[in-house]
Amino acid sequence: MSELSASSFAPIEAHQQTQVISRPSLSYWQDAWIRLKANKRALVSLYIVIGLLLFTIAGPLVWQVDPAIQDIEQISQPPGTDRGATIVPDYEPWFGTQGLPGSGLRLAEPANSQTVRMQWDALPGANGHRVYRNLFPVGSELAYGIPLAEFLNNDTLYFEDRLDLQPGRFYYSVVALDARGQITDQYQSLTVDLERVTTLQEALERGLIDTADNIQIGDEIELAWHPLGTDYLGRDLLARLMAGARVSLFIGIGAPFLFVLFGVVYGSAAGFMGGRADQLMMRFADFVVALPFLLFMILFKIAFGIGPGESGVFPMLVAMVVLLWPATARLVRGQILQIREQGYISASQLLGANTSYLIMRHMIPNTLGVVLVTVTFAIPSAIFTEAFLSFIGMGVAPPTPSWGSMSNEGIKTMLTTPHELFFPALFISFTVLAFNLLGDGLRDALDARMRNVE
Repeated sequence: MSELSASSFAPIEAHQQTQVISRPSLSYWQDAWIRLKANKRALVSLYIVIGLLLFTIAGPLVWQVDPAIQDIEQISQPPGTDRGATIVPDYEPWFGTQGLPGSGLRLAEPANSQTVRMQWDALPGANGHRVYRNLFPVGSELAYGIPLAEFLNNDTLYFEDRLDLQPGRFYYSVVALDARGQITDQYQSLTVDLERVTTLQEALERGLIDTADNIQIGDEIELAWHPLGTDYLGRDLLARLMAGARVSLFIGIGAPFLFVLFGVVYGSAAGFMGGRADQLMMRFADFVVALPFLLFMILFKIAFGIGPGESGVFPMLVAMVVLLWPATARLVRGQILQIREQGYISASQLLGANTSYLIMRHMIPNTLGVVLVTVTFAIPSAIFTEAFLSFIGMGVAPPTPSWGSMSNEGIKTMLTTPHELFFPALFISFTVLAFNLLGDGLRDALDARMRNVE
C-alpha cells in the first residue's frame, strides 16, 4: 500500500469555465420601462402627451399672440386664406352719384370690404324700395336674405352697405314696395364680389406696416398670419388652443391627481384597519358613488356664487375631487388587503413598525403601479368631463377659452366655418386617445400578471 503525500492532495486545475451572468439585474421600474418601450402604441402615446405638455407650456413662448385680441379684418377665416389687402383712401360719406351711367341696380364704384355703394332706378309702380343682402342667389322661392334698409318713397334711390363686409361674393336685391309698404314680386338683383382693403391709418395701428413713407394708395400688403385661422370674433385660433389647453389640462391633470391622492390615503387606511372600520368607510364610499355629479356641479356653482355666463373652473374642480375618489379607494383597498397578508409585513410588525410606517414604507409603494395606471386612465375621463360640461355651458364660459367651450362656440357655425369646431375637437380626441393608450401600456408594463412568459 503506497503512502499518501502532500502532493496527493493538490487541487485539480479546472478546465471547465464557470457560468457568467450576461444580463445585469434590473429594478422593477427599469424592467417596466423596457416593457413600455416595447409597446409601440403606448410609446407613441407617451410622445403625444409630452408634445401636448410642450404645446401648453412652451407654445405661448413661441407663438406670442394674445388669444383675446380680435382681428376684425379676418373674422372666421380658415387656414390658408389669402391675406392680401389693398391700400385705399380713408372713408368719406357718400350721398349718391348724379348722372350715374347704366340702368337697373348697379354699383356706383368698385365694391370692397370697406363699403358697397349702389344705385337703382325706381321700379314700375313702386311706392318705395327695400334693400336685401344674401349669401346665395335669389331663386324661385324669393328668399332675398337679410333686410338692410327701407325707403318709403322714390326720392332715395341709392344705398351704402358697410355692415360686416368680408371678402367674398354677396347677392344684393332691391324689392318694390306697394302703397301699404308690403313687398311685391318686382325686384332687381346684383352680384357683388368684394376684395379686402384697408387704409394707411388702420395698417399703422395694427402694425401691418412700420411706416407710411413708402406706401401708396393701391399698394398690396399682407395682414397678420393666423396658422389655424380665426374664430367668429377674429381671434387667433392657435393662441386660443394654447390658452384652452392650460385650462383643460389643468382640470384634466389637477383634479385626478387630487382625488386619486385622497382615494389612495382613504383606501389604504380602510384596507389596513379592516373589520368594522373598513366596512363603515367603504359604505360611505358607496354612498358618494350614488351622488349625481351634474346636480352637485350646479349646487357648487351656486354655493361659490358663480352666476350665468361665468366660468365655473373652481366648482368643477371641487366637484371632481369630492365625488370621483371612491373608485381609486376601492382599488387601493383591494391591493392593501392582499399586501398586508405578506410575510414581510408580519416581519415588520414583529420588529416594532407602527401603522403609519407600514402604510408609507411598504404598502403604498407596492401599489404605485396600480395608482399610476389609475391616474393615467382618470386624466382622459376628467378632460372629457370638462369638455362636456363646458360644451353644455356648465363649465368654462367665454371669453375664457377651453377646448370644450371652443367646441361649443364652433358648433354654431360648423356648416360655414368648420375649422372652428374641428381643431378643438381634434385636440380633445387626440388627448383622450393618447392617455387611454398610455394607460393601457402602463397596465401591461407594471402588472406582473399581465406579462407574457418569455
